[in-house]
Amino acid sequence: MAFVVTDNCIQCKYTDCVAVCPADAFYEGPNFMVISPIDCIDCGLCVPECDAQAIFQEDELTEDQQVFIELNAELAEVWPNITEVKPAMDEAEKWNGVPNKLGMLEK
Repeated sequence: MAFVVTDNCIQCKYTDCVAVCPADAFYEGPNFMVISPIDCIDCGLCVPECDAQAIFQEDELTEDQQVFIELNAELAEVWPNITEVKPAMDEAEKWNGVPNKLGMLEK
């Protein structure tokens, strides 16, 4: 079972989680990151590193966040792999904690 990046990462894109991932399982889009369920080794090292608290075990997602399981898998197939820490988005602090950002996702 893989870990999944959820709604709160949108418009934030903190990348500290990338630095601790031994499987290089993160993929980066314009305003969101995802975890490949194929690459993820279910170690959980990324969870405490996520400043947005947006990473969860697949089976711990609330019903409204279930859509992110498929979204992580789909986007990991087309977005480039990210293996190094980068600065968060300019307005990350403003968007951190704002609910229901799925409509803002840029693919």
